Amino acid sequence: MSFSLRELPFVQQLEAASGGSWLNMVSALSTPTICLMAIIHFLALLWLVAWASRDLRRMVIDLETFTLGLKHRSVLASRLDLSDQIDAFISDVSELLERPAAIEDRRRLLERVSTLDERKSYLQSQSFDTMYNVCRTMIEAYPLAGVLGTIVAIGAALQGGGGGGEQTVALIVRYFGDAIWSTFAGLLAAMALMFFNSLIETKFDRLGANRASVRETIARVKRELSLSLASDRASIATERTPVTGGGQS
Repeated sequence: MSFSLRELPFVQQLEAASGGSWLNMVSALSTPTICLMAIIHFLALLWLVAWASRDLRRMVIDLETFTLGLKHRSVLASRLDLSDQIDAFISDVSELLERPAAIEDRRRLLERVSTLDERKSYLQSQSFDTMYNVCRTMIEAYPLAGVLGTIVAIGAALQGGGGGGEQTVALIVRYFGDAIWSTFAGLLAAMALMFFNSLIETKFDRLGANRASVRETIARVKRELSLSLASDRASIATERTPVTGGGQS
């Protein structure tokens, strides 16, 4: 028993409304499809904005705990941008690494390094970068989709124009509305998404830079403070070792 999509009720209704041609049906659906995909695309970008904000907040919370109680710690306004807060925390840590005399703060910083590890999920950017790259690249597809809808509409008119040139011209004029609205929807969706992307692109770029800076800072803290404090302990142990004098002659 064979099955055809034409047997489905909604397909039959679409064919009846579009004159019984698959090209007519595709032409009629091109503009709504472009609009629907643009809405989904916009929601995906909003989801990425929420993802970025969540990761930034988690970094700020961990870095604030990381530097809590350190001398010369920056006092930041609560309304300061999250990326600026992260930059300030990293500057505090870098300044502490340049002050070997602050032994107590350096020891406390090394003890807390386990609370902020460079392998934490919000410091990994591959999934986020891939999703954003797909969303940003596919903005360019909307004008092409609009042109494709226009071509399909004209093709539907030409396919149905079997009664001569005048009938063909009449059908082209009839489907001209679908063709124009499809192109208009594609261009409008692309412009709207490009504008919104321009507003959030800087935030995403700074997020990537913050992730790289935090990973580099954590690795530097582990590397430099571990060696420095180990050397200090060895020096203290050497100073406390009693010196055995030689026998008297």
